[in-house]
Amino acid sequence: MIDKRTKWSYCIGATGRDAAYALVSMFVLTYIQYTMKLEVIQFTVISITMVICMVWDAVNDLMMSSIIENSHYKMGKYRPFIIVGALLNAVVIILMFTVRPTGWAFVLFFCLTYLLWGMTYTINDIAYWGMLPSLSSDPKERDSLVTLMGVFVCIGQFAVAGIVPMVIAGNAIEAFRIIGIIVALAFLLFQTLTFWGVTERERVDNAEEINFKKMFNILKRNDQLVKSGIAYVLFCVGQQLLLLLAVNFFYFEFGYSESGDLVTLFTVMYGLGTLTAQFVYPVISARTGRMKIYSACICVLILGYLLLLGFGYILPKNVILLMITGFVIFLCQGLINLAMVVIINNTIEYDEYRFNERHDSIISAIRSFASKFSGALNQGAASLILIVSGIYAVSQNISALEVEVGKGAMTRAEALSRADDIIATVEPVQTLILRIGMVAIPLLVMIASWLIIKKGYKIDEKEYARMVAEIEKRKNA
Repeated sequence: MIDKRTKWSYCIGATGRDAAYALVSMFVLTYIQYTMKLEVIQFTVISITMVICMVWDAVNDLMMSSIIENSHYKMGKYRPFIIVGALLNAVVIILMFTVRPTGWAFVLFFCLTYLLWGMTYTINDIAYWGMLPSLSSDPKERDSLVTLMGVFVCIGQFAVAGIVPMVIAGNAIEAFRIIGIIVALAFLLFQTLTFWGVTERERVDNAEEINFKKMFNILKRNDQLVKSGIAYVLFCVGQQLLLLLAVNFFYFEFGYSESGDLVTLFTVMYGLGTLTAQFVYPVISARTGRMKIYSACICVLILGYLLLLGFGYILPKNVILLMITGFVIFLCQGLINLAMVVIINNTIEYDEYRFNERHDSIISAIRSFASKFSGALNQGAASLILIVSGIYAVSQNISALEVEVGKGAMTRAEALSRADDIIATVEPVQTLILRIGMVAIPLLVMIASWLIIKKGYKIDEKEYARMVAEIEKRKNA
């Protein structure tokens, strides 16, 4: 049984770290697009660098898991990396949103800062998620822990995703600077709570030290982990791309001056949908299998994305309809995400059952690897969609207005008015390309994710219970 102090300190700690991750992963592209005056080639270089950094970061996740697996500190296996990663990442975030060189100097500065952001976040991220399966192997207790942690993840993400769109239009430079500092300090504060409040279980070391070759062999031999990892990459691509392009969607559908409140309202739907998923998932999963949850949600998501594709074309341009559609999409994505976290974590016991070895931090790192690798694909796809559609070129005219506001040479009201005039010149085909990229790609990859799990994943609830019982039997013997 997990003691209450450990349970709550671990779960509450997710608030600050996920707020920090949401700020960079969801809005750093918006920050560059709408506060920096960059040529298309400079924006392209940044976009390519971000993709390369995130691919490296995904590989670095696996390397970091090996380092943690071999660590032996008096403070524990995970806690030292949790606090060091939080401190370093907080410093990088503050630099990212406060230091503003221009032109190619900014390109160089940002590329270096983004690389450091990913590497320092990985130190914390792998340790934090690696700690989760080590706290309990009981399926009900693990589900409860994932659900409670998910609530605080939503709070952290929602706090950032809801506030940022509401305050940046017409004052983007100063708003991003203040939010960056606040979020960085919150990251450090909440992870300090986890560091001091969690009591780690006594670690069980394997017979040999884990080097990189051994690590990759551990991952390769676990066929269920490979299949669920690929499926999770595809799901994350579908889940994240909608959010990455949502700000641009609202700007160019409803206008720059009016979209702040609408994006925030859409984010409320994201928060409500994801939080609702946290509360209903334990109830649903107790009555039906994870695969049934996944299948039902995919069917609903197909309908939801088709509604989003037809919004303003076949369907009326009704805000209430748009928000309801968003809520349903985010609810289903939240349920699938929770199911996928458990699906991946259960491959730890699968590996232990087959090979009599337990590697919590290495196997759980696949979740972070999948998230980072999908993030690389998403950043590349989002940048390409913005450039090909011509949306980026238009947004640079708005960025010039934001720079003038930052210098004090223009009022916020004047900038908003002129930004709306700029958006009014956009051709319908440009917004259509944006819409297709935001809807069609996510739908296709999430269907592919479901097919992989349905055909290849064999650890259902009954099989998991059998494996855990056999593992306990071996230990007792």
